[in-house]
Amino acid sequence: MATGEELLRSRGLRVTRPRLAVLAVLADGGHLEVDEITRRVRERLDSVSTQAVYDVLGALSRAGLSRRIEPAGSPARYEARVGDNHHHVVCRGCGVIADVDCAVGSAPCLDPNEAHGFQLDEAEVTFWGLCPACLSRRSADD
Repeated sequence: MATGEELLRSRGLRVTRPRLAVLAVLADGGHLEVDEITRRVRERLDSVSTQAVYDVLGALSRAGLSRRIEPAGSPARYEARVGDNHHHVVCRGCGVIADVDCAVGSAPCLDPNEAHGFQLDEAEVTFWGLCPACLSRRSADD
């Protein structure tokens, strides 16, 4: 597995401490909001501004090293899982997000009736429902 330095260099990005720290936080997994990423980066570095974290996330996303998702009604979240055209399921109760592998076949997984001349390479699908914990709470309340 490539190191953070190798990943950054392979995408033509300068190696900096904030970029390495953000990559490490994202590598720990999850679908993280900027505030959570910033908190975790600050645990690794003496100081870093929220704007610096936004800048790093933008650079990583443009370079294909992170993915930004923005479920309706939720702030943007970032993850390290990229390039496999997976989808997400979001709990309407607590907002937890989980990965869902490609719904049908290979990327883009779904074919629209009309592509309007676009060459499609990805589909972004969000499934909505209740997670097991919220279902349990709902059953207990009934």
